[in-house]
Amino acid sequence: MTTPSPLIPVEDFFGLPTRSRAVLSPDGAQVAYLAPWRERLNVFVRDLDSDWTSPDTTPDGGARRVTSDARRNIDSFFWSADGRYLLFLQDTDGDENWHLHRADPARPDEPAADLTPYDGVRLLHAQLDPERPGTAFVQLNLRRPDLIDVFELDLVTAELTPVAENPGDVITWLHTTGRLLAFSMEDGGDHVLSQWTGDERRTIARFPGTDYPFGPLPAVPTPDGNGLWASSVRGSDRTRLVRVDLDTGEETGVDSHPTSDLDTPRPEADTRYPSSLIVHPGTGALLGARYLGARQEVHALDAHFAEVLPRLEELSDGDLGHVSTDVTARHWVVDFNHDRDPGVTWYYDHATGEADLLFRPYPHLDPARLAPVTPVTLTARDGLDLPSHVTLPVGVEPHRLPTVLLVHGGPWYRDSWTYDPEVQLLANRGYAVLQVNFRGSTGYGKAHTQAAIGQFAGRMHDDLVDAVDHAVAQGWADPDRVAVYGASYGGYAALVGAAFTPDRFAAAVSYTGMSDLVDLVEQVVPFARRSAENSYLRYIGDPDDPRQRADMLARSPISRVDDITAPVLLIHGANDVRVARHHSDRVVDALRARGAEVEYLLNETEGHWFINQDSNIELYRTLERFLARHLGGRTGPDAHG
Repeated sequence: MTTPSPLIPVEDFFGLPTRSRAVLSPDGAQVAYLAPWRERLNVFVRDLDSDWTSPDTTPDGGARRVTSDARRNIDSFFWSADGRYLLFLQDTDGDENWHLHRADPARPDEPAADLTPYDGVRLLHAQLDPERPGTAFVQLNLRRPDLIDVFELDLVTAELTPVAENPGDVITWLHTTGRLLAFSMEDGGDHVLSQWTGDERRTIARFPGTDYPFGPLPAVPTPDGNGLWASSVRGSDRTRLVRVDLDTGEETGVDSHPTSDLDTPRPEADTRYPSSLIVHPGTGALLGARYLGARQEVHALDAHFAEVLPRLEELSDGDLGHVSTDVTARHWVVDFNHDRDPGVTWYYDHATGEADLLFRPYPHLDPARLAPVTPVTLTARDGLDLPSHVTLPVGVEPHRLPTVLLVHGGPWYRDSWTYDPEVQLLANRGYAVLQVNFRGSTGYGKAHTQAAIGQFAGRMHDDLVDAVDHAVAQGWADPDRVAVYGASYGGYAALVGAAFTPDRFAAAVSYTGMSDLVDLVEQVVPFARRSAENSYLRYIGDPDDPRQRADMLARSPISRVDDITAPVLLIHGANDVRVARHHSDRVVDALRARGAEVEYLLNETEGHWFINQDSNIELYRTLERFLARHLGGRTGPDAHG
């Protein structure tokens, strides 16, 4: 006899964490972290040796709130190089025009200062230099919407000093000791690394655009300023770590893994996942590198870190997440990723061996009530391996279950063994959850990624159908009760599933998904249009070519919306600048015009991803009601409000 796991309210999954994202100050004395204030995440600071069991709302508990944003959660923050300030990014209702703000932890009652207060201008990157702690090198499209220039920003006065102007082909800038570097893109998509001196540039190295959709990321300066640590696939299918000599352009191998890729950044989630390189915050020394297969593996690349790493890994059976240390590398604050645990943050003192649990972000969630995530490898019809993850509901016999095919975004992204509140909510409601790293996903070799070129609504979709067939053949998925759901590219995949293979899915849910590939490519924000050559144009098509334009339209769900027979839920943020809301509007209008079953959740205060807890609680209550109606899963105690 089986007993399903007790229902867990949506708020328990998608409410605000009690605390999250702890970052140690450079002197090791203070910890900055996010915590709720007026139902939004704000930045707080505590002394490292304070009583972490005391509430953040207790005046004498040691916590000091240094930001006061009651409109939108703060997601990304960091210390200035000298620890004098806390810097954080914020946009307006999801428009992604990020501004850099400064808060003074020594004066928590003073309002934060907007250091880049320019309407319609986006901060693309802020780079700190320990040798110039009062400044930051920032990249802004201040002069023209389509060009990213680089400035030196005074963190005290907010004065901007131009460093270099973009002549039109620069994608991003990088400051190193004594050098200004730029990554530009040639016609045809190849990346060029150059050194700039005044208005003159010297080419250092070239990287084929086919092999590097987003460039050789990460690109981290070596402490001496004479090299870059970067990823490389030159002469190999696997991504490894190399040093690029800034004088000669030569690559020298630094580290690699026999079967796994260097865990290079996922462009759609750079704040959620830590960098693939662990770097000393004071010296810039390379401490370690991450590789991701079924589980993460960290290689220590520094003698001191080789002593620290085993002690950190003893703190949890999860994968090491964000890491911060002081300039002495004695004090460490780290968190861990786990499939059933929303996270845990520890402090470790390497001099004494002392380790203390600082906090759990969601202490009310019991890992024993959550569902294990199992890595599996499936095989596509053409023989391609599809690294995947299966999550089955707790306490339920795995036989002919209602199933959700959860498709990741990007598509230059990947699912991994980690805690995902979406997955756990669905499993708690009685659904089997299937996640597939279909062709086009990153992290499994360049051939796996490049197999998606020209395959939108083609073999990329076949991979998803093949995975569902496998789940049905294994007996745990009910072929008549499978829904396809995803965000961004995953939303597109859901609409493709409903329109191109309408007999395979009982329901489809598109969250900020694109319905028109031509419109998607033509509406790329101005500063990103040149860099889209190796991603959108190479993989999807060039709408300026009539033949390719016709093919893109043929692969667009909007062209086959009349073939949709399953009920559809569309979710969109009105301020989405990546996939404009009319991608969902047009599908909704077309379905309603012929009386088809469609539901639409449009949020006026969000963009491409919903950030605020009230937005997410509304989203997932809507989702669970929709799936329960059409697949027969459970609804939580809050689903009928």
